[in-house]
Amino acid sequence: MTDRPHVVAVCGSLREASRTRLALSHALDGVREAGGSGELIDLREFELPMYDPDVDDQADGRELRARLRAADAVILGTPMYHGSYSNVVKNALDYCGFDEFEGKTVGLLAVAGGSFPVTALEHLRSVCRALDAWVVPHQVAVPRASGAISEDGTFDDEDLAERVRVLGRRVVQYADIEPDPASFESEHNAGA
Repeated sequence: MTDRPHVVAVCGSLREASRTRLALSHALDGVREAGGSGELIDLREFELPMYDPDVDDQADGRELRARLRAADAVILGTPMYHGSYSNVVKNALDYCGFDEFEGKTVGLLAVAGGSFPVTALEHLRSVCRALDAWVVPHQVAVPRASGAISEDGTFDDEDLAERVRVLGRRVVQYADIEPDPASFESEHNAGA
């Protein structure tokens, strides 16, 4: 890792006026405040057909993996759909594996139109744990997003805006955390 950690924020929303994307840009502000560099990976810009393990290097899968591998830390952002994270995030994660996530620091952010998207965060935390990533304890849930974040990206609640920026700062702070020894999952989760 360089002296200036590089963080990628992955946006798992395809919506044009995505509150997830707006929230991730605030998290990247926190990354820069902490001395890191950051970039948004907008999954709308990638051609990622439904992952097929029998087909090597589908569409933009290689580029996605390379950008994640090059990062010192990752922030995963998702809207909540039916109590979990989006299929866009799931499909992108299916293209990835231990090479992209093992020992890497990951921050989590979930946005919901309704109440708190806590289950989406819990599900993502489980997936990251199975990939041997180190997920920072600080996570961000943005409930009732259309009322919390205006279309120009302004947060109506400064405390919530600060929580989002803190997420960015935490992934920089812990980007070089020493990874734990390999987990049980890493030795037994080689794919189907």
